[in-house]
Amino acid sequence: MRVTVSTQDSTAGLLVLAVDDEAPGLSEIKYLLESNPRIRRVLTAVDASEALRILRGGYDPEVTERTKAGLAPVDAVFADINMPGLSGIDLGNVLSAFRMPPLLVFVTGVDQAINAFDLGAVDYVLKPIEDGRVDKAVDRVVKALAMMNNTAVEPKPDQRDDEVIPVELGGTVRLVPRASVHWVEAQGDYARLHTEDRSSHLVRIPLAQLEERWANAGFVRIHRSYLVALPLVTELRMTSSGYAVVIGSGDDAKELPVSRRHTRELKDRLVRSPKSGWTSA
Repeated sequence: MRVTVSTQDSTAGLLVLAVDDEAPGLSEIKYLLESNPRIRRVLTAVDASEALRILRGGYDPEVTERTKAGLAPVDAVFADINMPGLSGIDLGNVLSAFRMPPLLVFVTGVDQAINAFDLGAVDYVLKPIEDGRVDKAVDRVVKALAMMNNTAVEPKPDQRDDEVIPVELGGTVRLVPRASVHWVEAQGDYARLHTEDRSSHLVRIPLAQLEERWANAGFVRIHRSYLVALPLVTELRMTSSGYAVVIGSGDDAKELPVSRRHTRELKDRLVRSPKSGWTSA
C-alpha cells in the first residue's frame, strides 16, 4: 500500500498532532497513537492555540517543510473538544480554512459528539477510550488519505469502510453505522435516519449534504424528501400517484414515492446495479 501524504515515502508512517488540555488525556492519546504501526511521529499541543502555532509552521522543521511543499502540515489532528479558550470545534473551523487542511479526528465525551459530526470529522473517538478504538480511527485516516490521492487501499478481510454517525438519544449519544441505515427522510435542515432495526434517529445535517456524502456508498436520491440505500430496493412499481420503490420485504417492507425528476435516473441506476432480485411493475 502506498499513500502519498508527506514529503517522505508514505510507508514510513503518518505524522499526526494530538491536542488535549488535560495532561492524562494527552498522554493517553499520544501513547495509543505511537503504539499504532502506521503512525511514525506524534506531535502534541496542550490547547488549540498551541496547535495552531505548530500547524502554521516555524516550530517544527518537518511541518515547515510540508507546508512549503504545498502539503497539509500534518496528516491528521486528534483533538479534544472541551478545551478552555479555543475549543476543539473552534480549532476544526480554523483548520477547514487551511489551503491544505489536515484530516480531523475528535477525541471527546458523548455530549460533544453531535457537534463534531457537523464539522465533517473523519472519525470520533469517545472517552473513555475503548481498546482498539484509536486504531480504527487511524485506519479511517489512512483510507481517507488514500482516496484523496486516488490510491487504492486494500482493507483487512474483517474490516468495513463504514462511516459511524453519532445520534442523540435521551441525553446520551449512540453511534449508528451507516450500513444499518435503509433510508433517510428530510425534515427541514435535519435528516431522519431509518435503520434496519425499524428505529429512527434525527441528525443535524441536511439531506442534500448526506446525498453528496453517501453517493459512493450506494445511496441515491429518489425524491426531494427521501434518500435510499439502492442495494436494499426490492421493487419499483407504478402506483396511482406515480412510481414508488419498495425497500425490504414482508412485514418490514417500506414503500416510498419516487418523484418524476428522479425516476429516469433511478431506473438507470437499478439496471446498472450488480445486485439482482428487484422487479418493476
